[in-house]
Amino acid sequence: DAEEYQPPIWKSYLYQLQQEAPRPKRIICPREVENRPKYYGREFHGIISREQADEILAGVEGAYILRESQRQPGCYTLALRFGNQTLNYRLFYDGKHFVGEKRFESIHDLVTDGLITLYIETKASEYISKMTTNPIYEHIGYATLLREKVSRRLSRTKNESRKASVTSEENTPVEKITSLVRRAALTQNDNHFNYEKAHNFKVHTFRGPHWCEYCANFMWGLIAQGVRCSDCGLNVHKQCSKYVPNDCQPDLKRIKRVYCCDLTTLVKAHNTQRPMVVDSCIREIEARGLKSEGIYRVSGFTEHIEDVKMAFDRDGEKADISASIYPDINIIAGALKLYFRDLPIPVITYDTYSKFIEAAKISNPDERLEAIHEVLMLLPAAHYETLRYLMIHLKKVTLHEKENFMNAENLGIVFGPTLMRPPEDSTLATLNDMRYQKLIVQILIENEDVLF
Repeated sequence: DAEEYQPPIWKSYLYQLQQEAPRPKRIICPREVENRPKYYGREFHGIISREQADEILAGVEGAYILRESQRQPGCYTLALRFGNQTLNYRLFYDGKHFVGEKRFESIHDLVTDGLITLYIETKASEYISKMTTNPIYEHIGYATLLREKVSRRLSRTKNESRKASVTSEENTPVEKITSLVRRAALTQNDNHFNYEKAHNFKVHTFRGPHWCEYCANFMWGLIAQGVRCSDCGLNVHKQCSKYVPNDCQPDLKRIKRVYCCDLTTLVKAHNTQRPMVVDSCIREIEARGLKSEGIYRVSGFTEHIEDVKMAFDRDGEKADISASIYPDINIIAGALKLYFRDLPIPVITYDTYSKFIEAAKISNPDERLEAIHEVLMLLPAAHYETLRYLMIHLKKVTLHEKENFMNAENLGIVFGPTLMRPPEDSTLATLNDMRYQKLIVQILIENEDVLF
């Protein structure tokens, strides 16, 4: 637990280099410059040549000025002294200042970050190129230690776990248990469904010193120093993110909603085989709706379906969708279809869409079935399991065709566009593929015992 946990030994070399980097020195223009852009300060020297800029900055490491190009009036340049030479960068402004990808509130911040980057890349280019070769992320002793300690913490009873609320006097706050530790513990949890999931990395600005949870090196710079997984909170260098395995274990606290959430992210966050929306709705429909005429074809009231959606987003698996709250079973059926329609990546994924369509076009029934089976094997595990479970359910629906008038073909018409969408948002492609979408779902229902 938090008292026992020993943080890894972070590598401080790059942090020391950042501390040593030259500090920016603004060289103010001694005269008032006409037509100075309002978003530049007195470091703007007007239209001057590279040679003049070099003279102004000579001998002062970290010194900088802004100038307007002689060759291209209206274009601006940052002239910066580093490594005993003057470097010139084309400067842009769109509400923030930038010379590359990073955007800064002030020229001073841009120069500070630039000097840090230049200094570290000059002094440690070879070190940086090799820093991913022996990552702490894969260090067997470190990972095993964490798993043992955190697994013990997770298995304790509520009474025993009170120890985890550490006092400030011990100076070992619970925050020390990083996303790396949580992930190590979850990996060892036998009850956790082992679906592979890529990390959802996004560029992030870290406040205060931060170290990469992959290579253990300092994340240098003022802003956008690295990337953070928005699903599990893993913090790594951008270059290290390419080497991190697809082992994201989403943190439930980061999952803001149920609908419109990536399917694999949702099931891993809730530690379930399938999205609980699917389980809850199917359980309710099988309990009281299998014989309902036109089930899945007859629409429920849109407002009530939205209510069910909000209930799942708000209460998760505790959402009450019983007959006492929603007597019309078509509302529950509508909520299930809406869940599938709202998925950012459909159950039948964009990557496999064209392969399914091509399989549907095969005229020989046996060859077509074989081709569909092969494409099913390409689905991500959570998508495959969700589709399998849904097809078993829809097969049950067809067994009551005499009462509900819903056969596999009818259900294919309903669920084809719901479960699979073309990667490009093309109305023409959708219209052309509709009969094949219907056919795919119809075949999946009729042959669920063979295909899954």
